[in-house]
Amino acid sequence: MIRIVTDSSCDLPDDVLARYRIEVVPLTIRFGEEELIDREELSGDEFWRRLTTGEDFPETAAPSVGRFLQAFTRLVSGGADGIVVVGISSKISATLQSATLAAEQFTAGIPVRLVDSQLVSAALGLAAIVAAEAAASGASIDEVEAAARHACERGRIFASPDTLEYLRRGGRIGGAQALIGGLLDVKPLICFEDGRVGAGGRVRSRKKALAAILDHVAEQPGIDRLAVVHSDPPDLAEFLSRLAEVYPTEPMVTRFGSVVGTHFGPNAIGVTYLVP
Repeated sequence: MIRIVTDSSCDLPDDVLARYRIEVVPLTIRFGEEELIDREELSGDEFWRRLTTGEDFPETAAPSVGRFLQAFTRLVSGGADGIVVVGISSKISATLQSATLAAEQFTAGIPVRLVDSQLVSAALGLAAIVAAEAAASGASIDEVEAAARHACERGRIFASPDTLEYLRRGGRIGGAQALIGGLLDVKPLICFEDGRVGAGGRVRSRKKALAAILDHVAEQPGIDRLAVVHSDPPDLAEFLSRLAEVYPTEPMVTRFGSVVGTHFGPNAIGVTYLVP
């Protein structure tokens, strides 16, 4: 069977990862001199506590080559006869570079395919799910890889961080740099363009930011599947209630993990989805 590997920036809940048998290679989160393995040594709850109350601003680091080799070996021991890695955009992380080196060093005699998603967060997660569904159906490694690439091409992100400060401090501001400046109460809207953070617009209040996300969803014809991603904003329940009016299918709801949370900060909310 073909198995899927992704990384911990995918923001998929543990039960979803287990359901689709998706293997996750974790990134590392640094608080000052302290390095913690995402989702292993640092839980989501602990990350958000430290981000909002601690003195050290976190940084993210790509997994080592060894972590990917360990994952590949574990999957082969479990009966995998092929592996497809669907990773965070290579334009914002060296994670796929580590995976590439690991694939070159892997000597178990099974094929390892690498897919640069050009995405992050649950958009990456949705692409990994599509690949896992293809694998579970008995598809060949060529077919699974093709399904993953097609899903990545269809992946979209539209979100509103409460502030751009975390993206700026983390060096991932990208095209959203154009949104900096102006009135302090302006709320940014961001998207993903060509594998990097892009400017989706800006509005004058939090209420208008949420309305803009809802309008964005309503304007998309035939969304394949949709996930709501957030960092515990107080208006999440209200947003989900209003989302149901424009998107009747129940979405996956998941919290930004440590990797994306480092750059989005608290009170962020957004959607990821696949276009037809």
